Amino acid sequence: MLDIKFVRENPDAVDKACASRQNAHWDRERFFELDAERRSVIAEVEKLQAERNAVSKQIGQLMREGKRDEAEAAKARVAANKDRIAELNDKRDEVDQALFDLVAAIPNIPHESVPYGVDDSDNPEVRRWGTPREFDFEAKAHWDLGPDLGIIDFDRGVKLAGTRFYVLGGLGARLERALAAFMIDMHVKAGFKEWWLPIITNHETLFGTGQLPKFEDDLYHVNPDLYLIPTAEVVLTNLHRDEVLDGSQLPLWYTAFTPCFREEAGSAGRDTRGIIRVHQFDKVEMVKFARPEDSMNQLESMVAEAEAVLQALGLPYHVVKLCTGDLGFSATKCYDLEVWLPSYNAYKEISSCSNCWDFQARRANIRYRDASEFKGTRYVHTLNGSGLAVGRTMAAVLENYQNPDGSVTVPEALVPYMGGVEVIRPA
Repeated sequence: MLDIKFVRENPDAVDKACASRQNAHWDRERFFELDAERRSVIAEVEKLQAERNAVSKQIGQLMREGKRDEAEAAKARVAANKDRIAELNDKRDEVDQALFDLVAAIPNIPHESVPYGVDDSDNPEVRRWGTPREFDFEAKAHWDLGPDLGIIDFDRGVKLAGTRFYVLGGLGARLERALAAFMIDMHVKAGFKEWWLPIITNHETLFGTGQLPKFEDDLYHVNPDLYLIPTAEVVLTNLHRDEVLDGSQLPLWYTAFTPCFREEAGSAGRDTRGIIRVHQFDKVEMVKFARPEDSMNQLESMVAEAEAVLQALGLPYHVVKLCTGDLGFSATKCYDLEVWLPSYNAYKEISSCSNCWDFQARRANIRYRDASEFKGTRYVHTLNGSGLAVGRTMAAVLENYQNPDGSVTVPEALVPYMGGVEVIRPA
């Protein structure tokens, strides 16, 4: 979340940031009403405390002088002050919570390097790699290739769980496992620490990364207090919630493979065919904790790491910089990597790499200390990125590596992970 002091001192900047984002707004008038009320309560409490302390000092003197009646009256004033202070402290707690809730609903401020735009059509391309394949036969979509090969079963997925679920069998299951292991191994070799994490988490964890309260409709509830994770970013980032990190150890690079679960409440009718947009999917995630002055460099290196996976698999892609209107709630800057999918004759998102600045660190209270540079503690900057979405990568492999006979060639880098299988053939 934003610093309340920053919001107080820069309301025009918050207005501008919200105006540049989709469906973002804040109640400026209510913020300053609450802020004024909070200041008023604090001032009254401080005045009453000063009066109480002054009267308390008089009581002993009055008793020594034998002025018992005056001393008792002074005691009564102290007691009344104490009761009033307690009432005001309760009032301050209410106002503080209302102010906190209001600010917690404001999205992050876009970085100055983020281009202005309305939606994803305004995202400028940064670079592209590889050349989309031109087929000399009628290419199939992955939602046809998978069933024909006997490795993806949509009907049984619907039978077991409902729409937007699917089943992988045989070499399909092996390919999913191979891709995840390949990605994790690449990240570990690059210097990331691997974690194995819970896929059920609590309200505090989801609040820390910004999923709650704004995106509650997109989450699967396990019970009123627990949820299935929508991404490993949530649990990886909150590993250090309410902690003070050693500044000399920064940056920290973490990675994890997890299943992810999303209701996709706001995506009705989008990408309903195949395995591009489903309720349960696997993803390898990258998370970084960085010093403020280094976080933009860390964002660029995170994008490069995700690109390295795509390049190793030989999958054409391009990188786009998200405009203000397409920026996520917690991000100050974000790049999307989009892989070429012949079935769409277009690039589709396969990774999103974001710098969240100190936005998540404030919500999750993640700080660092470096006694050689400054006194006290500072908020870290957190970053996250897909490295990659496994199901979407499978779809890209199937479509880009398909052959005229309906088989699919396994990318060379994956062959060892596939137990030496070089071609997936119809069952």
